Amino acid sequence: MAIKDIPEYAHLTDQDVEEIAAKLDQIRADIEADRGERDARYLRNTVRFQRGMELTGRALIFGSQRRSLWWAGAGALGIAKIVENMELGHNVMHGQWDWMNDPEVHSTSWEWDNAGPSAHWKHTHNFIHHKYTNVLGMDDDVGYGVLRVTRDQRWRPFYLGNLVWNTILMLGFEYGVAAQHLELGKKRKTEEARLQFKKDLRDVGTKIGKQAAKDYLVYPALVGATTRSRKGWRKAFTANLTGNVIRNIWTNAVIFCGHFPDGAEKFTRRDMDEETQGQWYLRQMLGSANFRSGPVLAFLSGNLSYQIEHHIFPDLPSNRLAEISVRVQAICDEYDLPYTTGSFPVQYAKSWRTIAKLSLPNEYLKATADDAPETASELRFKADPDEHLRPSIDPRTGRRRGLKSAMIRLRERRRGIAHLPVPQGDRPAA
Repeated sequence: MAIKDIPEYAHLTDQDVEEIAAKLDQIRADIEADRGERDARYLRNTVRFQRGMELTGRALIFGSQRRSLWWAGAGALGIAKIVENMELGHNVMHGQWDWMNDPEVHSTSWEWDNAGPSAHWKHTHNFIHHKYTNVLGMDDDVGYGVLRVTRDQRWRPFYLGNLVWNTILMLGFEYGVAAQHLELGKKRKTEEARLQFKKDLRDVGTKIGKQAAKDYLVYPALVGATTRSRKGWRKAFTANLTGNVIRNIWTNAVIFCGHFPDGAEKFTRRDMDEETQGQWYLRQMLGSANFRSGPVLAFLSGNLSYQIEHHIFPDLPSNRLAEISVRVQAICDEYDLPYTTGSFPVQYAKSWRTIAKLSLPNEYLKATADDAPETASELRFKADPDEHLRPSIDPRTGRRRGLKSAMIRLRERRRGIAHLPVPQGDRPAA
């Protein structure tokens, strides 16, 4: 039932964990020492692209007389909102560009094009989610309070609607993000807590009001007044709505690909207070998942196709995550750790499969709570006498056999080929 002892699950000693931490610290130091003009130029070009795309989208919507132009305008606006939220807003508010000392792109001053206030998001995401990634009872991103995504969540009849709730969340994701900080189901026992909730609720209402006025009142009214037609107002309204929905669906897909496909592990609260930097690194590596991407897909995902690297280094520039990933994969190979990745459609399909499957009680599911694709623990190995499931050194190759090899062995058993050796291509490099 989720991972209690992270080094034990990873088949690593405390010394191994500290060695990994030192290697990752060196990666950080190297990137920080190399940040400079090319990174700043990347950010400035991104800002120009985003603003140009938004202007193009609004111009197309403004003058659209044909449905094709309306769709082009709505699509361009959706892309502009995606880039603003993911490659700009998300990454700027992580402090990835604070080293430039530019107030326009600083984490303390950026207010994004989203229903949730930036200050609220920085608390729930930067502090809570990234500090307690996938820790049950501490990270609200595990199911967002409405979805069952691990067997450690006790089943309730409400979860029969898992697919419905996720569809609603996907379409209105910005409002889910806005509501997350409010913790609507939480009981507030003190007057101070109740006053803070009222303030937070007022802040969210104000931000939603500003967003709604901009997208659904001011701009449609401007188009309607200029074209002198109710049809122009309606086109502008529906195009803005479509652009927001495009952004919401895409953002939901990217985030779910990074946190809910097979291999993105969950953890208990045990030892969180005494967690070392190395154990925190290890938890980020085991609790996150990537998807394969080229330059365009990486850009449109805010480079969160490298979710593992982002969780290890949330405040390093997003345009560096691709090169960082090469070094992180080398560390995973050296210590025989899994590096969870796959194609974008497959990772997203696995997320939906998990959400569908866990709408049912555990007794209707095949795998155990300690050895399921979406939930695992160190107990998945303990009950098995197979020496290949224990950390060791391969006597033939001299290579480390750890968590990755043990997982391969378990998969072979399920397929009825337990006596075959671990394929050479799946063994870690020396």
